[in-house]
Amino acid sequence: MTLGIRFRPRLLDALKHYSRPDLLADFTAGATVGLVALPLAMALAIASGLKPEIGIFTSVVAGILISALGGSRVQVGGPAGAFVPLLAPIVATHGPEGLIVASLIAGLILIVMGMTGLGGLIKYVPYPVVTGFTSGIAIIILSTQINDFFGLNMKLPPDFIGKVEALAGHFRPNALTLAISVASVLLIFAWPKAWGRRVPGSIAAITLGAAAVSLFHLENFGIQTIGTQFGGIPLGFPLPHWPRLPFDEWRNLLNASLTIAILGAIESLLCAVVADGMIDDRHDSNQELMGQGIANIGSALFGGMPATGVIARTATNVRSGARTPVAGIIHSLTLLVILLLAAPLASNIPLASLGAVLVVVALRMGEWHQFARLRHWPKSDVAVFLCSFILTVVTDLPFAVKTSLLLAAALLVKRLSDTTRVIT
Repeated sequence: MTLGIRFRPRLLDALKHYSRPDLLADFTAGATVGLVALPLAMALAIASGLKPEIGIFTSVVAGILISALGGSRVQVGGPAGAFVPLLAPIVATHGPEGLIVASLIAGLILIVMGMTGLGGLIKYVPYPVVTGFTSGIAIIILSTQINDFFGLNMKLPPDFIGKVEALAGHFRPNALTLAISVASVLLIFAWPKAWGRRVPGSIAAITLGAAAVSLFHLENFGIQTIGTQFGGIPLGFPLPHWPRLPFDEWRNLLNASLTIAILGAIESLLCAVVADGMIDDRHDSNQELMGQGIANIGSALFGGMPATGVIARTATNVRSGARTPVAGIIHSLTLLVILLLAAPLASNIPLASLGAVLVVVALRMGEWHQFARLRHWPKSDVAVFLCSFILTVVTDLPFAVKTSLLLAAALLVKRLSDTTRVIT
């Protein structure tokens, strides 16, 4: 492993022969992805225990830096659902300032990973580990939306088992909130693909939800909105600041920061591989990790949350005709314009509609079909998959990551040992 000295973002190559048709294609794609990202950014911030505008700040700062400094031509970055089970406990224990510190440390780790050439090793993370994490994280995301989706006025514990125990015998949903949630989910799933290329179903869901609140004053009937819960979204953009957390508390965040970096690396490089397949290209893994690291540091300094490459945004970017990293930058600028000009309009967005957006994300994220295929897998892969899935759901994510990777490594050593024995 050698210290890398090559730092060449894909944007530099893209700008060499950049043309007006490229700009038009990137502008259209970037603006479309910005609309897709808006409800998702707010929903992920809320699910992580933060104010909704934090998700937008992150999408603006990290989105620009990931596209400008990363190693993929069309990848788009921002807050990701995979982080939610990890970020919510950090915020609950250390507050938003603790999350800023964790993002800073994770960013530094990602930069070191890229500089030392570890980007090429991420592809060796076993498939059962990744699919187990993904499905487990989907379950956790669903559990975080119980309050908003059903309109419960309950203080739920952060852990999954605690939530189940708290809900037993005390599950009394608000019928109107549930109706909005279900209608939003159905609308997103039923939204025609042809319309979705210009106006995403999630935007339609939160817009119609906000319109219903405005017309019928649904907040008087117990419907929680961004305005009633958070006081709305303020106009303007924050100035950078250093986290106000004593240095002696930083070491308590090292474990979580390492997990953020590992998850971010896996998520971003898997996303980059998907993007490569869609445009017949090849990304630079180490450059991508360095770009992601700088982006996370930048996001943290502006009070944001961790960010990574996001498959939903990236796939929309490609399908909308993006050609270069400029599209990802335009996606972030689109969100910035919306924030500066239309932030007060978000006050009437019902939390039920935002919860529905994340429910759809979780349902699409989970590798549910793999459960039916487990009987065809080798027993060792089944063990790793179930270990990864169950530990992600019932324990904290850092423990699940370490244990699953150690189990996968131990089984690999055993497999190699058995193979060597057979050969000799």
